[in-house]
Parts: sequence; structure tokens; C-alpha cells
Amino acid sequence: MLQISLGDIEKHFWLTRSVARCMDVSLSEAMAEGRLTEQGYAEMVTRCRAADCHRQCELWLATRQACAEAAPEFCANADVLNRLK
Repeated sequence: MLQISLGDIEKHFWLTRSVARCMDVSLSEAMAEGRLTEQGYAEMVTRCRAADCHRQCELWLATRQACAEAAPEFCANADVLNRLK
């Protein structure tokens, strides 16, 4: 069975939240409104952990000066985040 090495859970939790925040998306509000389940949130963090784009993500976050209209194309959670926008 193929095993995928996952990144640090805390780091990827914050990367996921930070990209959402740059898009003016509150994941907490999305859960409270029923647009995102707890399971869906956990899956987002796991997808982030499994993707190998954290360096690109950190650079993208560091260069944000305005609200992003969409998630970066390399983001493993782009589809979900864009849907929640």
C-alpha cells in the first residue's frame, strides 16, 4: 500500500486558514452556516498536508496586499475555497 508523507498538522491548519482569510472567507463562519462540515474542514487540512506546495503557499501569503478573488491555482483546496467565496 502506498503511503503519503503528511506535513505538520499545525502548520497546514494555519496555511489553510490563512489562504481562506486572504480570500475573505471565514472557515468558522462557513461551518456555523452549514456550508462546510467539520469533516470537510478536516479533509481540507489533510489535503493541504498531503500536497507539496507549502513553499509556494507561504510565498503567496507573504505577497498578498489585497483580498484575493480566488485561491491560487496550485492550492490543493482551491475548488473548496473558491466555492466558499
